[in-house]
Amino acid sequence: MNLVDSFADVSRFVRLRRDIHAHPELGFEEHRTSKMVAELLAEWGIDVHTGIAGTGVVGVLRCGDGPRTIGIRADMDALPLQEENRFPHRSQNDGRMHACGHDGHTAMLLAAAWHLSQSRDFSGTVNFIFQPAEEMGKAGALKMMQEGLFERFPCEAVFALHNFSIGAVGDFALNHGALMASSNTWRVTLTGRGTHASMPHTGIDPVAATINLAQQLQSLVPRVVNSTERALLAVTQIQGSDAPNVIPDKAWVGGTVRTFSVDALDRIEAGLRQLAEHIAQAQGCTAEVMFRRASPPVVNHEKEARFAANVMREVVGDGRVNENLPAVMGAEDFAHMLRARPGCYAFIGNGDGGHRLPDHGAGPCIIHNTSFDFNDEIIPIGASYFVRLAQRWLAQPQEKS
Repeated sequence: MNLVDSFADVSRFVRLRRDIHAHPELGFEEHRTSKMVAELLAEWGIDVHTGIAGTGVVGVLRCGDGPRTIGIRADMDALPLQEENRFPHRSQNDGRMHACGHDGHTAMLLAAAWHLSQSRDFSGTVNFIFQPAEEMGKAGALKMMQEGLFERFPCEAVFALHNFSIGAVGDFALNHGALMASSNTWRVTLTGRGTHASMPHTGIDPVAATINLAQQLQSLVPRVVNSTERALLAVTQIQGSDAPNVIPDKAWVGGTVRTFSVDALDRIEAGLRQLAEHIAQAQGCTAEVMFRRASPPVVNHEKEARFAANVMREVVGDGRVNENLPAVMGAEDFAHMLRARPGCYAFIGNGDGGHRLPDHGAGPCIIHNTSFDFNDEIIPIGASYFVRLAQRWLAQPQEKS
């Protein structure tokens, strides 16, 4: 049975998705969403486990005596953005918004859980993982793992989907290796000696040193990373004095680094630290460097990626699955799960995102945009993929150890 063709009550999960959209919650604060998820899973006869990483939920559905296990994950958190949409299900929480589609991810996995709980046409164990705090470098996936996710709920492999602007609505895209970059944040604070701006000779100007450092960092990557490898360092923040006539004691510059390998990341961090030290010393300042490695690259496992792609073809047809998508510079903390278990992360086409403000122009509605909305048309498609994935995975012969 395929949800795309036969799921009669998709409207229920559209309403559910829109309810979650209207009540967005930030990472580790998903109390309402978590409670709703847990209550629905319990209503459908699924074993429910709550409180994992605070607001995380795992639903366990066992059927028959099949020995195989699978984990399917959805993220639940929203972003600290003010929504600009005006439709009825817009955010009711000021400064919080489902601008990345996690409301839709949760709805798709719930739809799959409902279908499998009703049909029970498989033999084995499905772990439905509802994860908190994917956004803002909070690493909810890692927190769940640290609290025994895979020890308590064994998973031979783990899978997840993310809506994205690729092809037509409901198209799938993935690859067999690095799909998304590592996410890392950095900040360099330079300390000089403050003074009045009209008397720069009486102080040591950390703002000038910070500007110099920011300019030098723009060309760091091509000097330290092999030209055949993709990586970036972006300067996105700079702060000096709060007053126009004051040279402050301190100034800072910060941003992000994205790479697809640990080696490139090591080289960029070392180069950044060296530049900061040398520029600070040359201009009479001292430098303090913060470099935070939030999440590693999302690297699919080849066997599981091929398996997932074949399942996708069952759902939407061969011509709608791109199995060779170039890696993107976005990041995802599902990377932590893929380092612990084999599996596959993939994208599902969101089209125009369902809604756009008139003054935002034509074209796809990009995630993390204040006029974004998840496209409800892909709920049954994503749910169908999750259902077929579980059925096909659990039907395989047990692998010999």
